[in-house]
Amino acid sequence: MTKKNNNLSNNLEKLSEISRWFEEREEVDIEEGLKKVKEASKIIKESKKRLQEIENEFEEVKKEFDEEE
Repeated sequence: MTKKNNNLSNNLEKLSEISRWFEEREEVDIEEGLKKVKEASKIIKESKKRLQEIENEFEEVKKEFDEEE
């Protein structure tokens, strides 16, 4: 589970790096910019999937807790 959590943290860091890349440029090379946007899109999709998994895990824990009461 630690690896997955690190994955989410790593994804957020990668998105920050991509954002900084755009901010640091006066002029953006269109081809390189497109690569960065595609990379960010992939990272966002992975992160959304992981966040959904985390939400499901929390729901399982809540359900188990509610059943014990």
